[in-house]
Formats: sequence, C-alpha cells, structure tokens
Amino acid sequence: MELNEKTRATLSTPWIYFAATYAWTWLFWGVAILLGVSMETGTGFAILLLGVVGPMLTGIGFTYLTRDQAGRRDYWQRVGGFRRIAARWYLVILLFVPILNGLAALLDVLAGGSGATWGEAALNLLPNPLSIIPSILFASLIPFIEELGWRGYVLDRLQERQNALLSSLILGVVWSLWHLPLFFVQGSYQAGLGVGTLAFWLFLVGVVPLSLPFTWIYNNTGRSTLTVILFHSMVNFTGELIALTERADTFSIALWFVAAIGITAIWGARTLTREKERR
Repeated sequence: MELNEKTRATLSTPWIYFAATYAWTWLFWGVAILLGVSMETGTGFAILLLGVVGPMLTGIGFTYLTRDQAGRRDYWQRVGGFRRIAARWYLVILLFVPILNGLAALLDVLAGGSGATWGEAALNLLPNPLSIIPSILFASLIPFIEELGWRGYVLDRLQERQNALLSSLILGVVWSLWHLPLFFVQGSYQAGLGVGTLAFWLFLVGVVPLSLPFTWIYNNTGRSTLTVILFHSMVNFTGELIALTERADTFSIALWFVAAIGITAIWGARTLTREKERR
C-alpha cells in the first residue's frame, strides 16, 4: 500500500532512520551482552552479524516506504555500475588510505617509533597466498552491508536538509556511537580495545572525520553507493595489511581530520563538489 505524501515526508526524516537502525542493531548486540556470548563462537558471530545488517535493512525498508518507483530504481542502480565511475576516483579509492596510513607511520618513525608492522593478512600471504581471499571478502562484506544504509540511503536525506559538511559530521557521530555496544561484546575488535582506554576514545573520535571523505567521494561520483562500499573496504583492508603502532594510529586520526579540513577548504562545505562534478 502506497503511503500518502505527509507520511512519506515524516518517515524520510533522518532521525527516524537512525532510531530504527539503532533499535535493530542494539537489540541483537544487547542480547549478546546479556547472554555473555563471544563473537568467536558460532552463536555469537550470528548475533553480531544480525546486528550489523541493521543499517542495510532499515535503508532498504525506508527506501521502499518513502521513495516512488523511480527512487527505488535509483537506489539499486547506484549500488552497481563500475563503468560510471571516472578513473581518477578509482585512484582516490585505492590510494587515499594507504598514503594516509603511510604518512602516519612515517611521522611515528620520525618521532622515534617503529611506525607500523605487517598485519595478519600480510603475514599469512607468503606461506598461503590464497589466505588473502577471505581477508578481502571479509573486509568488503561489512562495508557492503553498512553502506546500503549509511550512504546508500540516509546521507541523501541529510543533504536534503543540511549542507554536505554538516551532513557528514552528523552521520559521522551517529556512525561512531552505533558501534558502542561492541565494546561490551566478548571477542569483538572493540572489546579488545577496552572501555575508557585511549584506544577506546581514539576509535570513537576517529570514525567522525572518516565520514567527510566518504561524502566527498559519494557526491563527486554521481551519488554512487558502489564507490563508498569500495572506499570503506579499502579502509578495512589497509588495516588488515598494515598494523599501525598506537602513536601512529593517533597520527592517522589527526591526518583524517587534516584531510577533512583540506577537502572542505578546496571543494566547499555546501556540496564538497565542484560545479562540473555536480553536473
């Protein structure tokens, strides 16, 4: 049954999407916390994954509730279409994070540290080259699930009301806090960081500036959900290949803020694009 325009407009409010996404995700992660299950077990991993799909399920659901046929078709078309993306943006997607992490490691070395070591995926590559395939798949699965909601759906709803900079910051804060229950789920990456530790605060703060380059890439590639899925995958996969020291990780977060400021200064806070790219 088609909803009337007033109901559609109400449901299109980003905060309703955020509330629904939090409710879905935190319900399952809350169950994992209450039961004390570890994500390293089959049951724990299943519950964890059920929570992760929250942004995707609500994104698809709200698309079908609030968009007409053209809007629904546009939603799925933006998930595919490799040929629609200019070559220079593939270079940005592939090189942005490795260069930024490399600079962070270099700053740590200059400060007397070791900079970085090879990550688990890289260490397993030589004795077992095929081990890289699961790493690539896992690094890509979570971005695919999350970005069907974060950028695939709600970023547009935010930008209908706010400029690109403020939309990115709002989404960055919501995206960061969405991870909070994971710090209490046994066996999760976040639980390994601890609660209230420096690593805890670095994680929560560090997610926020990531959101702005995501919007920048998304807006400059014709609102392509595919590009942000690929970029998110590169963020994860780079972390699998190169393990930064704690101080280098701090430098990395600082560089994400610098990148966000630089992008805003050059491309402008309103859309983070140039007129030619918007057309």
